[in-house]
Amino acid sequence: MSKILEEVLSANSSYVASFADKGELALPPARSFAILTCMDARLDPAKYAGLAEGDAHVIRNAGGRASDDAIRSLVISYKLLGTREWFVIHHTNCGMELFTNEIMSGLLASSLKTASIDANGWHDCGEGPGCTEGKYINWLTIKSQEESVLEDVKRIRNHPLVPTEIPVYGYIYDVKSGKLIEVPEATQAGKGI
Repeated sequence: MSKILEEVLSANSSYVASFADKGELALPPARSFAILTCMDARLDPAKYAGLAEGDAHVIRNAGGRASDDAIRSLVISYKLLGTREWFVIHHTNCGMELFTNEIMSGLLASSLKTASIDANGWHDCGEGPGCTEGKYINWLTIKSQEESVLEDVKRIRNHPLVPTEIPVYGYIYDVKSGKLIEVPEATQAGKGI
């Protein structure tokens, strides 16, 4: 058994021991909202948004981007589970700012092994084979946090499956301070009717 697997299973045993009545939580989120945010390990939405188990839906992906799958989750969150407000929260110092679609597809074409980055850019550390399928994926990289939050809020707001009455708020989480910083243009664009 790997050390990580052992640690996760041990932590789960401790969690189970104090689980108490959490099995009775309702399926819909108690506070009726959802957060779309990045998968970055430095972000803890439960802490920065004051969540307890059962409070809200948290949808995480690379960059916190409004991908088709993220929108699918938000629509399910509303349609079947009653969320009434949504947050798009990107963050400073995001890894999605460190590459482009071209860089990612080039790295994957060279090798499927983990790459490394230094002052000269990205480099493959392993040998091939690689795969060219990466060039057919939009990796939704980020040039500007404010622009990406605005773009994602607009994409959600204008999606034909998203009801017009749901407000969509746009924020950037500052990884140095823990503060949520509003992107006013995004929140304005995401206003519900």
